[in-house]
Amino acid sequence: MTRINPLTIETASPAASEILTAVKSKVGMIPNLYASMAHSPAALSAVLAFGDAMGKSSLSPALREQLALAIAGTNNCDYCASAHTAIGKGAGVSQEELASNLSGVSNDPKTQAFLTFAQSIVEKRGNLSDEDLQDARAAGITEAEIVEVVATVAINTFTNYFNHIAETEIDFPVVRSSANAS
Repeated sequence: MTRINPLTIETASPAASEILTAVKSKVGMIPNLYASMAHSPAALSAVLAFGDAMGKSSLSPALREQLALAIAGTNNCDYCASAHTAIGKGAGVSQEELASNLSGVSNDPKTQAFLTFAQSIVEKRGNLSDEDLQDARAAGITEAEIVEVVATVAINTFTNYFNHIAETEIDFPVVRSSANAS
């Protein structure tokens, strides 16, 4: 059961209503994550601005979704597993690859290096060893990409944790993270 109720354009504060209206016009719907987060226009604005900024990163849209899935799988977030599977399909990633990405696995060696690096950041809470960074660099991950993976982990961990706390109702085709599969 949802623990933080989603707001609508009509029930949100004027500031949040304006943001939700912009989200709806941009993506055609208001995902429950954003509707629930609208209780704080500041937090919602921050998440959206962070996402917009990362859209300008050197990481491709497909890779950002693949990373989001690996992070959702590591953090056991069904809402994000569901949302990023749907968005990943739209970014051209196959259903089979997306399902593997949720477990931190990819058929592509470079993508695998990114997923492994992101999962290490999550699992070790950012306390990576020199070897972890050497492995990432040896796989061809650049300094800029290292920074961008850390940023991707940060924003996705925030939304994963928010969804855990809010128990956000999934409004995408449901995909269960491996720990929550049943």
